Amino acid sequence: MKFPSILSGLLLALPTAVNAVFKDEVDHIDYHHQLVGIPQQGTTFFHRPRKTEKASLLYTLSDVGLIGAINPSNGEVVWRQEIASPDAAGRSYLRAGEGQGWLCSAYGHGVQSWDAIGGRSVWTAEFAGEVKDLEIMELTGARAKDVLVLLEEGDSAVVRRLSGEDGRVMWEFSETTGDIPLQVSTSVEKVFVAALHGSPGSYSLRVTVIDSATGAKTDDISIGSKDIASEKDVVYVGANSAAPIIAWTDAARSTLKLNVLGTKSKQEMTLGDNVRAVEIHAPHLVQSLPHFLVHTKTTTGHKADVYHVDLKSNKINHAYELPHLPGEGAFSTASIDTNVYFTRITNDQVIVTSSVSHGVLGRWDLEGTPGSAIHAVSEVVKKTEDSYVVRTAAVTADDDWVLIKNGEQSWARPEGMTGGIAAVFAPIPASESLAQNLEMEAHSNPIEAFIHRLKRHYDSLRYLPDWLGTIPGRLMGSVLGADLVKDSSLTRDSFGLHKLVVLATRRGKLYCLDTGNKGQIVWSLRAYIMDEGESWNVKGMFVEEHKGQVTVRGASGEQLVVRLMDGNILEAGLPGSWPPVQSTTVVTSELGQWLLPVGIGGKVGNIPAEWQPKERLVVRGENGELKGLAFPGGTAVELETWTFTPPAGKTILHIATGNPNEPVASIGRVLGDRSVLYKYLDPNTIVVATGDEAASTLAVYLLETVSGQILHSATYTGVDIAKPVECAVSENWFVCTFFGQFVLRENKSQSIKGWQLVVHDLYESEFANYRGPLGDAANFSAVDPVDSPTIPPLPYVISQAFVLGASMSALAVTQTRQGISTRQLLGYVPDTHSIIGLPRMVLEPRRVIGRDPNAQEKEEGLSKYSPAIEIDPRLVITHERDVLGVKEILAEPAALESTSLVFAYGVDVFGTRATPSGAFDSLGKGFNKVTLVMTVAALGVGVAMVGPMVRKKQIDLRWGGTG
Repeated sequence: MKFPSILSGLLLALPTAVNAVFKDEVDHIDYHHQLVGIPQQGTTFFHRPRKTEKASLLYTLSDVGLIGAINPSNGEVVWRQEIASPDAAGRSYLRAGEGQGWLCSAYGHGVQSWDAIGGRSVWTAEFAGEVKDLEIMELTGARAKDVLVLLEEGDSAVVRRLSGEDGRVMWEFSETTGDIPLQVSTSVEKVFVAALHGSPGSYSLRVTVIDSATGAKTDDISIGSKDIASEKDVVYVGANSAAPIIAWTDAARSTLKLNVLGTKSKQEMTLGDNVRAVEIHAPHLVQSLPHFLVHTKTTTGHKADVYHVDLKSNKINHAYELPHLPGEGAFSTASIDTNVYFTRITNDQVIVTSSVSHGVLGRWDLEGTPGSAIHAVSEVVKKTEDSYVVRTAAVTADDDWVLIKNGEQSWARPEGMTGGIAAVFAPIPASESLAQNLEMEAHSNPIEAFIHRLKRHYDSLRYLPDWLGTIPGRLMGSVLGADLVKDSSLTRDSFGLHKLVVLATRRGKLYCLDTGNKGQIVWSLRAYIMDEGESWNVKGMFVEEHKGQVTVRGASGEQLVVRLMDGNILEAGLPGSWPPVQSTTVVTSELGQWLLPVGIGGKVGNIPAEWQPKERLVVRGENGELKGLAFPGGTAVELETWTFTPPAGKTILHIATGNPNEPVASIGRVLGDRSVLYKYLDPNTIVVATGDEAASTLAVYLLETVSGQILHSATYTGVDIAKPVECAVSENWFVCTFFGQFVLRENKSQSIKGWQLVVHDLYESEFANYRGPLGDAANFSAVDPVDSPTIPPLPYVISQAFVLGASMSALAVTQTRQGISTRQLLGYVPDTHSIIGLPRMVLEPRRVIGRDPNAQEKEEGLSKYSPAIEIDPRLVITHERDVLGVKEILAEPAALESTSLVFAYGVDVFGTRATPSGAFDSLGKGFNKVTLVMTVAALGVGVAMVGPMVRKKQIDLRWGGTG
């Protein structure tokens, strides 16, 4: 990962604390799950990146649009490339040519070629149509293989042959038929384009034959009799085979129909009863035997049938059958020269057979519990005549990617953590018995509670010897800088660094990670089973610390309550159990805090009186407007108090809220002359960013959520509304980032386009030592103001704009326990795949403009204003790590005032500790404790030795003086 080597005078003037991560803190205070996503069946394979090498790499194009190269020996990522957004729809393709040192991928309108070893881009080609299929032409005798791409351009199906070396178009075939193009396939001499002909519910197959050398059409073949209902019924279209086949089923999955491409006849095979899915596995090399396997999945298990294609008669013959076994299972294909091998992985075994006969070549019992395999790819190596080594990379039902070598699991990657949509920090809960005892004591009279507590403490004395026994190990570990007491249990630490994070993914899974143990997975569970194409839409997560559980609410009305310690589901409501949910918020009632669901259009509805929220709420209306809700008079019936509707032509782009529990250490800003600017501190404020695409303007509003009053607004012109707009709020300031026009202060007639960050500071008055019209009033109500003033007092706002070297997203602000440490603005930089932390002093809007700061301004910490903020490596809290696809960054205070815990998720998962003001309340990892102990010990020995000598000398002086 490369960064701009721009060192501004401002950053050079910053203290050493600006260094985001020190060298000895890497892999100690941070952790990183470098993921690629769940591998897809048709885009995962073993491939030798060089013809001269025997070792293969494992390649995949996952469901989050990432191409990844994995080292099969240890499961580590060799390189990654992003070709599509994690949330993008549509199919993507990845192919590799036998003996070639490059890969080819396609998505949308583009085709890309990558170096197989380093992941470097070789060439890129863009087209007007959408890619429908991609194949490598495995022609015999060809030294450099070419690429075939099938595109749908309007009503035309277009096939282009691209040079594998530079991507130039060798020939092009286009035909307008109105058919639905499916796939492109090749044999030794011909190219086949398979398409659906007809209307929905009654399609037939149409195969166009093209000469592979010239691209000229040589034949047009119709297959079937309108017996295909949809594109999903086409099970397989072979490619790069001596006799490629096409297969489809009827709607009942009772009959499989097969055709050898280039012929007009079809053959039918009976599948049996209770068939739920059919897959076909065949080799992709022209020199391989034309054998293939039909994998039939039933409601009770799975089986397979192997077929051979007669190259002379093009007849498909049944060779042998692999027996029906209960449970899930997966098959994969591997080729060695002309030989074809099928690998079967069940819940307890790995079995290898040859495509020639049903004899088992190798059988291994699975060690451990890797989980049920959904699909897999294999690599078979023949060691001796009767000895084989088989490596199988399988995707399990738990969304893990595991590699099994001869039945033994080599590694496992938790790829299901990609696609994170929501997360929440959670303290490690106390033991269940302690929580029950504390709850019982809280609901009893003081005398009984005191007696019960004495008994509880007396019973705890039996654990004292074991605890005392750990003191020497913990003491030596503290001195030597090593953890000599290994404890894998979840226990709280005195510094508050050991916490849990519960992560929800779009695939319906929950993961619990331990921040104090390098982000290790404590537990994971399948919350809901998502249908193909669906995503879990989590609207809110809430941790009840005293109960040790987390509540998750989804958009379809589902609710899940999970115990934090072990992931056991305490309560589960299926989608549709409750009305649809638009958003959620944590509210306080007489019975404590709980997660309130807000219905579609901002409707809360009637709720029990004991659950009545004490806070006022802000919700989105049916037309996107903001509404204020209250529950007056002790009732549980919502009352709309105000409405904020953007001006005509403007839409709400982003809403930012601050942390309602954020501590404020000082209510004022001390200036260099010892005067004070008092901060405007109102927890009931939100920032609303609205955009007008037609006028290219961005308007930012600061709203008071109790009365709906607009406290401040700012408008920016020349803004590209199509690009992301984000804001963040903290204490008495907020920031917004957007792509727009920046007017230079030196020459206002000149401007530049770029990413901007605008910061706003809010104060009670523009004058020092003056608190505004309210003065020192103890109470004030925004809905019932005092006589003077008659409206809520408006803050005094100081604003300043900066130009960023790259875009920033997923904005967050560090949080500390007492709010004494300076804040740091965190943001994800997609261009460099990094997370940066901008110190608050860099974003100070009161920085001196056009001159150097004077002595008082320097004492206050102000520096000369510079409009550019470059992505300096010293600001990067992810250091050299390549963190992809961050959607949100969470910040949580630790018990140490200097430290804020940071957690980022999206595609990758990353966590670290941020110390914006430096680790002033803890010793660093590099502190030499041994030297300190030895120095103190030496001083003790010296005092013990010199003490008697000093006392003797004092006595001698006294006696000598009297003599």
